[in-house]
Amino acid sequence: MKRPSNPFLVLWTMAVLATTSAFVLHLTIRVKAVELGYELGRAQGQISRLREVRRVLELELASGKMPERVDMVARTLLGMSEPTADRIFPAGPLPTVEEQESPERAVAQGGTP
Repeated sequence: MKRPSNPFLVLWTMAVLATTSAFVLHLTIRVKAVELGYELGRAQGQISRLREVRRVLELELASGKMPERVDMVARTLLGMSEPTADRIFPAGPLPTVEEQESPERAVAQGGTP
């Protein structure tokens, strides 16, 4: 068996390979850290935008519960107005079948009372 002619050369080669491997590993980890930093920045930006949207929606919800706001929307956007006296019906029990078949209704439908 032949012994290596120069043990220094073998040790030097192993040291260079170990150093190169460590450097490549360091670069890989550094690149991954930078990528994760950018991803974290994007996620934090998205969180900020979503918090702002939530704040706006909460304000909208609160204003939608105010009677003045409901009245304004009903009048301007929906074209509603205060009901006249003939359009207001008292709340009470629902009419029975006999009440629905009253003589006034039969006359209105073309029948006889």
